[in-house]
Amino acid sequence: MAGHNKWSKVKHIKARVDVIKGKVFSKCAHEIALAARAGGGDPSMNARLRTAIDNAKAVSMPKENIDRAIKKGTGELGGAAIQEVTYEGYGPSGIAFIIEMATDNINRTAADLRTLFTKNGGSVATPGSVAYQFDRKGELRFPADSLPEETILSAAIEAGADDVLSDESEHIVYTAPNELGTIANSLRRSGFKPVSEKLVSIAQNPTVVGDLETAKQVLKLYGLLDDYDDTLNVFTNFEVADDLIEQLDA
Repeated sequence: MAGHNKWSKVKHIKARVDVIKGKVFSKCAHEIALAARAGGGDPSMNARLRTAIDNAKAVSMPKENIDRAIKKGTGELGGAAIQEVTYEGYGPSGIAFIIEMATDNINRTAADLRTLFTKNGGSVATPGSVAYQFDRKGELRFPADSLPEETILSAAIEAGADDVLSDESEHIVYTAPNELGTIANSLRRSGFKPVSEKLVSIAQNPTVVGDLETAKQVLKLYGLLDDYDDTLNVFTNFEVADDLIEQLDA
């Protein structure tokens, strides 16, 4: 019975990983399709597509999935074209959200998003009413193992990066938005390969949520928005107070 229980646990964990990978692959496919639609299907001539493909490979997305996403973007597979759209909204206690999406049906996506907000204590905001609270930056992520903080810090600053943040699992390099590709390529030439390269929106003044119920509501809305099929990225200005972390994990 011990072996059976162990295998049951393994299957359960694998199922969860497959779900997570499926969502990651879906987001990668959307980004690849958008990049191919905007600049063509040749990665050697399309920096955004090259980056999207690198990001997909970093999470072990199969080559056939990548090729299919490129063809989807260039129109070779037919069907409705994927469009890139950004929505803004407020969650419980006025927490700000920016949601970047890729969709082939804007009306459906807008309606679904409105429902997610209204059913979870929030509302969709008018364009620009939330975005001004965030700074746009380029972001590169590198695994921390076998890459000392001093090494990546020195290389990143020399390449022109604005800042480097590190913890036990990864190094995050921030750049000016228009310098992301240039700095990423410079670091690659120096032997540093990012596992993620993208533009992000960072809150200027994060709101610390100190109430347990509000924290649960905001985290639930964040999860629902992030899990939505058309979502590429979700940015928000909330942080959870340190004394609530253990309670949320319980």
